Amino acid sequence: MLNSKIKRGRIVGVIPARYGSSRFEGKVLANIAGKPMIQWVYERANQSKTLDELVVAVDDPGVQSRVEQFGGKAVLTAAHHESGTDRIAEVVENTAADIVVNIQGDQPLIEPDMIDEAVQPMIDNHEIQMSTLKKEIEKDEFDDPGVVKVVVDDQDFALYFSRSLIPYPRHDKNIRVFEHVGLYVYRKDFLLKISKMPQGYLEKIESLEQLRVLEKGYKILVVETKTDRTAGISVDTPEDLKKVEKIISQMKGISDDR
Repeated sequence: MLNSKIKRGRIVGVIPARYGSSRFEGKVLANIAGKPMIQWVYERANQSKTLDELVVAVDDPGVQSRVEQFGGKAVLTAAHHESGTDRIAEVVENTAADIVVNIQGDQPLIEPDMIDEAVQPMIDNHEIQMSTLKKEIEKDEFDDPGVVKVVVDDQDFALYFSRSLIPYPRHDKNIRVFEHVGLYVYRKDFLLKISKMPQGYLEKIESLEQLRVLEKGYKILVVETKTDRTAGISVDTPEDLKKVEKIISQMKGISDDR
């Protein structure tokens, strides 16, 4: 019988962790309930059933040291990368991997199931080159440019991502709107290809790197996550950090060893 790991290929998760965040410098090391944020992300992502390896791509020796202190694997990358995708590409170029998962370093509430949800279609269908996640949002988030929206075709491939409200409810006010959850899965060769492409026009305007893929004519499968809405919360500001700390304090059944 064929070994399932051979059939599916080797799946490597990479967490880009940039210290010099423009809105919240050093946020990856920000303390949340006694642990740096990057540790929360790493330990939760490491519970994924589909990952064969997990590594943190860092731009700062201090972050690398902190990751290694809690038992994680970290790789120091160049400081000049314009995006997390470029940083991940540097890490995986010489890594044994068939499928690469880009796990955001500022989502400390990420559920392991989110990774598995996005990876599974890539295992099932070798024609898919890239996948990501979405979740339905409420009306109070419709006009928030910090909440990136996505619309898909009838086969669940992305049509567009935008910080604006899409689709626009010209007639029907009871529309379903989905936020894009920034977890990406790529075939390794495809990741290396798009990382070498120049930024696209729409990508620059919206400041959304996933638009590069659509602008170049490629497809992104979008899976609706079944996990709780809080799992995709990103920490972009000190205020976001306080929100996450409050959620963690209220969560039941979460232990210190997670």
